Amino acid sequence: MERLKTELCGIPLDNPVIPASGTFGFGYEFAELYDINILGTFSFKGTTREPRFGNPTPRIAECPAGMINAVGLQNPGVEAVIREELPKLRKVFHKPVMANVSGFSVAEYAETCAMLAEEEQVGWLEVNVSCPNVHGGGMSFGTDPVAAAEVTRAVRKVTAKPVILKLSPNVTDICEIAKACEGAGADGISLINTLQGMRIDLKTRRPVLANVMGGVSGPAVFPVALRMVWQVCRAVKIPVVGMGGVSSPEDVLEMMMAGAAAVEVGAANLRDPYACKRIIEGLPAAMDKYRVQTIKEL
Repeated sequence: MERLKTELCGIPLDNPVIPASGTFGFGYEFAELYDINILGTFSFKGTTREPRFGNPTPRIAECPAGMINAVGLQNPGVEAVIREELPKLRKVFHKPVMANVSGFSVAEYAETCAMLAEEEQVGWLEVNVSCPNVHGGGMSFGTDPVAAAEVTRAVRKVTAKPVILKLSPNVTDICEIAKACEGAGADGISLINTLQGMRIDLKTRRPVLANVMGGVSGPAVFPVALRMVWQVCRAVKIPVVGMGGVSSPEDVLEMMMAGAAAVEVGAANLRDPYACKRIIEGLPAAMDKYRVQTIKEL
């Protein structure tokens, strides 16, 4: 539908709805349920240079209005992703895909991004400097503007494809970090990743998660995410991808009114695998209700 069309970093999107990394696998799993080409695009499972088993279990727990997870970037490693996962994806998804990358050193970020950038179907590199559930990587780069800029510069050197930095909300000044990434060559910013939290089992009197702390996501974090998207959109001149608790067409419109160029949907996919399909199909009616003619006007 023409009125839903937009673009992200110069690449056209049929609509602004993007399943977030870690909630949509490598796409082909959801393709068994519906035609995933209805999506604007999606961000595939966070990928690191080497395979990762992730954190010990239990690593997911429910919360009121959301969930808490400490999966820990479980993935088969970049070589297996290129060799096994992307060929399966190409059979069911016929649009550019967003590659989500994490690392434990600047060199590792650059090497993994360079390998994925060579893949024709990869349209954007979403560089995750914000995962709160790993030690010695992820969020440790995203809470310091100098470190975030260093990762941005290293990735910028290895690819001409759009580089989007995914930022952490677990900071004092999100705008300072976003501006540092922009200054270092980022083409876009995505935010927010999960907020740090924990649960305690009253029966065992111990933390529910083996990792003790994890990332809180779901509708409860939406107001925080919206506030940070609003702030960053007014601090930088590059596109911002908004996410955090998005679960309805109205949430998408609200994020875009705050300034987001596109919107990622995360935890909602784990609760309802048809969430993104439902949101996309419901967008025209929501737009009519709030007198929005086209997505681009937002």
